[in-house]
Amino acid sequence: MGTDIFSNLPWLAILVGGVAYFVLGAIWYSFIFKNAWIKASGVNVNDPNMKKGVAQTMVASLVLMIVASLGVAMFLSKIPGDSWMTGAKVGLVAGVCFSATAICISYLYEKRPWMLHVINAGYNVAGCVIAGIVIVLMR
Repeated sequence: MGTDIFSNLPWLAILVGGVAYFVLGAIWYSFIFKNAWIKASGVNVNDPNMKKGVAQTMVASLVLMIVASLGVAMFLSKIPGDSWMTGAKVGLVAGVCFSATAICISYLYEKRPWMLHVINAGYNVAGCVIAGIVIVLMR
């Protein structure tokens, strides 16, 4: 496989899609599902160790969201259509088939609460949908 598969991708749209995914996370975990996520995850937000390395964690998360956005863009590069709905559908398929399933498989073995499955998988599906919409509108 040559590098030509990357040459015609909308790189600015991929970056913006990844940033939009990241911003959604701030809203999702700080406002919409904050208390439910804290309860389901068992994270002690008052533990000083939880605050250590938060900048590195956020940067790594952003990079991974840009990578996810790249994957959505690669799918979109093979699908005709320039409507936001095309981006949403492709993002939904990518989010459900790859992100949500991977998260839920791990959580099943880890015996994590179902609410955590819903919150975290739902976030990643929504993030892929938003990335797909951004990418299709900017390409």
